[in-house]
Amino acid sequence: MKVQSGRLQPPRAIQADDDLAGFDSGEPVLDEWLRKQSLQNEASGASRTYVVLESGTQRVVAYYSLATGAVLRANSPGGVRRNMPEPIPVMVLGRLAVDQQWQGHGLGQGLLRDAILRTLQAAEIAGIRALLVHALSDAAKKFYEHCGFQTSPIDPLTLMLRLSAAARLLSGK
Repeated sequence: MKVQSGRLQPPRAIQADDDLAGFDSGEPVLDEWLRKQSLQNEASGASRTYVVLESGTQRVVAYYSLATGAVLRANSPGGVRRNMPEPIPVMVLGRLAVDQQWQGHGLGQGLLRDAILRTLQAAEIAGIRALLVHALSDAAKKFYEHCGFQTSPIDPLTLMLRLSAAARLLSGK
């Protein structure tokens, strides 16, 4: 993350006392999900949400959520479906958003890196072939493509990143 050291806390699991009210990513669906659904999903185990806070506050400035899932082979790019069973186990990056005041500082890529690291850790104890995301827009799709995600042959806004490629991406190889 390009943000000055010390201004933000590293990503951590969401907590009930986090300040979600002022979060504004510019995408109302992402803002509303954070405020209305993230804590319910956390409590039920439907997904896990990780937040970045401004240092010294509980104000959320960025977040992402992860959940396990599966995808049909026909919906997967060739590299993801090769030699895999039906369905293919994936980690779903359900949401990723940065408050408008913090956009353009590398937080999105930093959050994606953290999500990849957590997915790689989960893959050590359970089978996960790829990280899957449903992009909300063409701009979001371009962000994920820039980070190495491949487009689904069925849905142009569904993208996947094989974990082997993700590991190489993180190691710089």
